[in-house]
Amino acid sequence: MERIGIYGGTFNPPHIGHLQAAKQAVRALGLSKLLLVPAYAPPHKAVLPEHSPTARQRLEMLRIAAAGCPQIAVSDMELRREGISYSCETVKAMKAQFPGAELVLLMGTDMFLSFDTWMHPEEIVKNASLGVFYRGDKGEQPAIAKKKAEMEAQGVTVYLVRNEVIPISSTQMRRLLAFRCAGEFLPEGVLDYIRENRLYDTRAAWKNLPMEALEPIVISLLNPNRVRHVLGCRDTAVALAKRWSADVNDAARAGILHDITKAIDGPLQLTLCDAYGKLLDDFSKRYPRTLHALTGSMVAQRIFGENENVVSAIEFHTTGRANMSLLEKIIYVADYMEPNRDFPGVEQLRELAFTDLDAALKLGLEMTLEHLKEQGAEVSPASRDALAWLNR
Repeated sequence: MERIGIYGGTFNPPHIGHLQAAKQAVRALGLSKLLLVPAYAPPHKAVLPEHSPTARQRLEMLRIAAAGCPQIAVSDMELRREGISYSCETVKAMKAQFPGAELVLLMGTDMFLSFDTWMHPEEIVKNASLGVFYRGDKGEQPAIAKKKAEMEAQGVTVYLVRNEVIPISSTQMRRLLAFRCAGEFLPEGVLDYIRENRLYDTRAAWKNLPMEALEPIVISLLNPNRVRHVLGCRDTAVALAKRWSADVNDAARAGILHDITKAIDGPLQLTLCDAYGKLLDDFSKRYPRTLHALTGSMVAQRIFGENENVVSAIEFHTTGRANMSLLEKIIYVADYMEPNRDFPGVEQLRELAFTDLDAALKLGLEMTLEHLKEQGAEVSPASRDALAWLNR
């Protein structure tokens, strides 16, 4: 019996993770064909991010990505149907198109574990088997095994496909495209299409924007759960700048931009550094999750055209350094004590910040070093240098 895979998604944009997963499914499941099916509007996110490509542009990018893969084809079924793209309707239509084939609907772990909440899941499993991409993380293994057993007891065929591809999402891809460093994660020809059609802010002119234009762009690139902190840091930095006679505009811009690359995963921080030609010290290579300050400073300079005072304040807002400038001190302290922070000692830090900025900076560094010591984590050499400088 012919076995055909169905792999749906928004593919916004399609990246090598999608293509590698598709190829793995073909091999692991012995598929004679795999159909990539871009959704018109998926149920779990019926509204795509603002300024997304049109449905036809997503389709064209996917066709470019799949070119040269003889067992992988692209179906525009859901785009022609328009409206919310329910898998039950797609699988039913595919069954009519390939009546003698075993269909395998492919999905990720999260989708599999929430399968019962889908529209008419009973109709899906009547017409198709399920193929589940999993990474083998210890936390997910018991949940997957339990769900698989439950479904097989109901007569559903469930295949597990070990997902060994690059762990990158389309959301991360859109950020990397905005930061001009996504090329290595896109199938051949896709980046050219994106640039030619001015998609994903690849041709955006973001340098030297006024504050009212800068803020919404920055917010769109943050994780939603980070926005309150960033706005709090901005407001606190402005208040401290007024108190200590620093440049208020620079403080606001450094505050809003200080976590601009925070949403990028640790390994991808290294990619950004490589793309920008930045050589890293040993500490940074060992702890890529700490790199958002450095990469944020590079993005602030290259993408947003910020001045050196703002750039350096962003670069050292997590570690500090010896001989810190006034703005560097302000952003470090503002990040530490903004109104959404809540930890023992933060009220003392807030009082000191408006009476003795160096004392507040020293307290913040001491608390950080103590916290890292309790965790058994290594301390940045820059933080040790900063504390030694303050204690001189």
